[in-house]
Amino acid sequence: MAVPPYSGQEPQSARAVLMVRPASFGFNQQTAASNAFQRPPASSEAAEAQELALAEFDGLAQALQRAGVEVLIAPDTPRPAKPDALFPNNWVSFHFDGTVALYPMLAPNRRCERREDLLDHVVREGGFRIVRTIDLTHRETEGKFLEGTGSVVLDRAHRVAYASLSPRTDLDVLGEFAQLLDYELVTFEAGDGGGLPVYHTNVVMAIGCRFAVVCGESIAQPAHRAAVFDKLRAAGHDIVDISRRQMQEFAGNTLELAAAGGPVIALSTTAWNSLEPAQRRILESHAGVIPVAIPTIERIGGGGVRCMLAELHLPKRQ
Repeated sequence: MAVPPYSGQEPQSARAVLMVRPASFGFNQQTAASNAFQRPPASSEAAEAQELALAEFDGLAQALQRAGVEVLIAPDTPRPAKPDALFPNNWVSFHFDGTVALYPMLAPNRRCERREDLLDHVVREGGFRIVRTIDLTHRETEGKFLEGTGSVVLDRAHRVAYASLSPRTDLDVLGEFAQLLDYELVTFEAGDGGGLPVYHTNVVMAIGCRFAVVCGESIAQPAHRAAVFDKLRAAGHDIVDISRRQMQEFAGNTLELAAAGGPVIALSTTAWNSLEPAQRRILESHAGVIPVAIPTIERIGGGGVRCMLAELHLPKRQ
């Protein structure tokens, strides 16, 4: 059922994030067909993957905490094994009006990442308040998917949701999402250069308060590319247009956060090193930059820093 549009001004950047510390990180065979960013590990690497991923996870959490971001860490459960548990933003999103949204996932072994006890953890340990829950997971029975803020990149302040259509991002579910959460949709198709749709929109683009990173080269139709850029500029965003090569190095997989001392941009060292000096200067003019090395997670998991962070926009309990 649709609800009245949210009348308040939602900030673009969250002050807090949820991270899920993995118990069984590894290469997920069930997601590999639609994620060209994943690379199967060598046999020697596979045995070390969990330990390396934990070190990279802890490094990111500590870097954000040092910068003044509130980081709420929840433990993964060892059974059933969940190789992608450290990417919680695909199954849940948290919103400024107290809404929690739950999303339909393509890979069956990822659906067990959705855990009621994690929502309880957010309320109990984080001191946040949940007012309502929107559950889109019934769409899995129709073979239609929408993987959270992997599938949709939100301009929260202007109520615009950008989405690159793919096997993981279905137009029908997008329409339901937009109606229930009062977002205008901007959709397009983006290719990875190898003939496949890019698996998630948050690899193609990122939106901060005053900037946006977009891989224009990946957006197939010129009219769609122009529509995306025009919409971002109309909202006052300074655009960093990255190449497909930079996209493949996770330069689009960034997240602006509201740290205690001012805005910061979290991204991987792979992403930061791929950027040209002029592109770096644009980002640095808008926020502090926190590059963190997560090579194992990027290569074997096929996701970047932004994928590891579920923004906690919920109100705090009084």
